[in-house]
Amino acid sequence: MKIRYLHTMVRVKDLERSLAFYKLLGLQETRRVDHEAGRFTLVFLAPDGQTDCPVELTYNWDGDDSLPADSRHFGHLAYGVEDIYAMCQHLQDNGVTINRPPRDGRMAFVRSPDNISIELLQIGAPLPPAEPWASMDNTGHW
Repeated sequence: MKIRYLHTMVRVKDLERSLAFYKLLGLQETRRVDHEAGRFTLVFLAPDGQTDCPVELTYNWDGDDSLPADSRHFGHLAYGVEDIYAMCQHLQDNGVTINRPPRDGRMAFVRSPDNISIELLQIGAPLPPAEPWASMDNTGHW
């Protein structure tokens, strides 16, 4: 019996704010479905050329008070990046907290507006340690 990866779904409280965050990571909207009867919107996002690996944002039009405050029931999304330092700087310049800085030149964690952990991994070999990242402390949870 074969199975095939389809997508990872995360529920979001503020669709526009979440879209802005995931676009900072370089994801692009590939599909959107508005369900009038169910009063929700599904937005699929993926890196350029990787539409077979989407994240599905689910937004309930009437709010969603059932989301846990910390969303720790969900592990994380992981994305490989070409330059972890440049990506972290880009995110930080746009107001995103780097919860676990890439001190090792290989791995960092940030959180989405809905508290979803996002792991960023350097593609290939780790970059040499560099400031300000090498001496930066963790911030909050990751």
